[in-house]
Amino acid sequence: MGCRALGWVHPGFVDGKITGVDDSAELVYELESVGFDYPGGTTALQEITWSVRRGECWAVLGANGSGKSTLLKLLDGLYYATFGSLRFCGDALSEKAFASDDFNYAFRRQVGFVFQDPNVQLFSASVLDEVAFAPLQLGLSDAEVMQRVEQAMQALEVTKLADRPPHHLSGGEKKRVSIASVLTLEPQVWLLDEPTAGLDPRSQSWLVGFIRQRHALGETIVIATHDLSILQQVATDCLVFGEDHRIAAIGSPDDILADHALLHACNLMHQHPTKALYQTHGG
Repeated sequence: MGCRALGWVHPGFVDGKITGVDDSAELVYELESVGFDYPGGTTALQEITWSVRRGECWAVLGANGSGKSTLLKLLDGLYYATFGSLRFCGDALSEKAFASDDFNYAFRRQVGFVFQDPNVQLFSASVLDEVAFAPLQLGLSDAEVMQRVEQAMQALEVTKLADRPPHHLSGGEKKRVSIASVLTLEPQVWLLDEPTAGLDPRSQSWLVGFIRQRHALGETIVIATHDLSILQQVATDCLVFGEDHRIAAIGSPDDILADHALLHACNLMHQHPTKALYQTHGG
């Protein structure tokens, strides 16, 4: 697994929008005809052929139940493809691969997953313990663990919350703590499931800024979202799921947002006689 050793592309910003990366950039994820069925036979994904290159920031769009959250869990190795091939930096993401401690350790150091609901992710008695948990699993020295924890808590502006129980925090504070706990891993790949869900406008604005900052550092990001308003601010590319759990379209944020027929067909936008309104369908 060689992604960490690669030189990471530093994308830029033009007129407030993120520019794309070189098509020759190293492949991080490769999916070929991937499908996924839940126990009992419920189909979540069908025939997904797609790739993610280092330094890209993808927005994965779709209505509730279309498969976008399932896709992120496949990319994180939480689920395994029922059909097809899924590779990370050339290595198959499979149950057999994750049975190897070396593979699992290397993968978890490179890929960070932020769940839609912070309550799923937060379990420690205090914010400090929560943020310290991940680096403590890496075999780092106590000094390095504390350095990472302090830097992450400062970056996420949660230092003052260090002694508070995570489940007593507000929704925005919980989101910051969950992201800080991932940041301590220093991942090169971020997977964010509905990151703006439940956040007030100020917290959403902060989160957009954080995503742009990580992307400007050359990190690779995949965001499952129904929030069309953030696409042009954070994404280099968009993948749109239809309600049949297949890819309906791939394109730039500008092209996807301009295609009202597509957004309406995929249940991402209300259609009215006089105007079209973006709808926010999660899942």
